[in-house]
Amino acid sequence: MGYSIECVVAEANELGEGPIWDVEEGVLYWVDGVGRRVGKPSIWQYDPRNGRTSHWSLGHDVGAMALRKGGGAVLALDDGFYFFDFTSRKIELIEKIDVDRPRTRLNDGKCDRRGRFLAGGMDDQEELKICGLWRLDPDLKVTRLDHGIICSNGPCWSPDDRTFYFADTFQQTIWAYDYDLPSGTVSNKREFASTKNEASFFDGSTVDAEGCVWNALVIGGELIRYSPDGAIERRIGMPVKNITSLNFGGPNLDELYVTSMARVRHPANHEHFAKQLKPQFGAGSLFRIRGLGIKGLPEPRFAG
Repeated sequence: MGYSIECVVAEANELGEGPIWDVEEGVLYWVDGVGRRVGKPSIWQYDPRNGRTSHWSLGHDVGAMALRKGGGAVLALDDGFYFFDFTSRKIELIEKIDVDRPRTRLNDGKCDRRGRFLAGGMDDQEELKICGLWRLDPDLKVTRLDHGIICSNGPCWSPDDRTFYFADTFQQTIWAYDYDLPSGTVSNKREFASTKNEASFFDGSTVDAEGCVWNALVIGGELIRYSPDGAIERRIGMPVKNITSLNFGGPNLDELYVTSMARVRHPANHEHFAKQLKPQFGAGSLFRIRGLGIKGLPEPRFAG
């Protein structure tokens, strides 16, 4: 029996991103990165047991979110790292990033298996290599791990924690780094995959239990699975072109959730893809793929 793709939440997120399966509660969280710019909620939750959604609004663009061990979440917002309380809906500043560079904002991020939160920046004009890759430790110390980035996306780790994968969408590259889990440091940066021969660009990523890297190819509307040596293992065409990220979920972590964005109309200073005057049908929805026969790995919580 083959796989199936279904739309589970049709909400037309302006920029759906960063799906996280909560293995403790059995629900999926994701963010609408620039939803607040058009009056939409910023954080979303989907409960597959009853189909209900919940959402929270923020006064910031939100690049990424990770759940905390003690409850609540840690956020990479436009101007820095914050804590968020789901009950009170309050945010608490941890530290601002790149305060002297107002056109940058934090974008995609995830936690390593020691509970550190890594998030990278993006140039809001999607043009200049002016952003960094940052690590927020459980003691709330912030460290820059890399620089020269246009648009950060897809941070994820191999199952043995020895390799860190990280994409720059507009440099059209997924890099692999050696990752030292005890210290949270990166080294030996090299190219893992490229979209220079694709009609699409890397967006969010995840790694499955077999060590293969999955990426959402935005604009091209495909999910692509790379084996650990960088070879393309498979492609899956999606119902919409503007897919953005993906994460395994479900009780057995064998269901793949995929986010998308309503349309391309952000203020980019490039011609990589045209702004869309009208949204694609179904774009901005949350999708679920079943029947792949592949399992993911649980997403760690922030330890601070």
